[in-house]
Amino acid sequence: MTEKDWDTLAAFEKAIAEKYGAEAIQNPKANWDETKEEEYLEQMREFYHKIQQNEVWQEKIDVNGIKISKKLLNRESLKCCPICDSFARRSMDDVCLVKFDCCYRCYIEYVEDREERWLKGWRPNADKSANS
Repeated sequence: MTEKDWDTLAAFEKAIAEKYGAEAIQNPKANWDETKEEEYLEQMREFYHKIQQNEVWQEKIDVNGIKISKKLLNRESLKCCPICDSFARRSMDDVCLVKFDCCYRCYIEYVEDREERWLKGWRPNADKSANS
């Protein structure tokens, strides 16, 4: 750098210091010590741990052309349809159990094209679903 460049740089630093304060032009390492380094490293560990957990929960699985979060497919808790008491055999049964609280067959029979009514709480009578 030439002498002129150093003068220009000094002028910029002086203007920045006047406008934003002396901390704006100091070296970032000037106030850094071991305790701040430890705090920073701990914050980074926590941050990356949260990101890792979020990625696991957000992992998507393709089920018959539908992307579903991995956390929603839990076969242990969704074993049978509360409407017709049939056991979930296919992945589409799992999808419908998670979203509509019924198996795929009941979804086709009672829910399809009537989702709004279903989501408001309507369910078929016990005698209707037993006859199916």
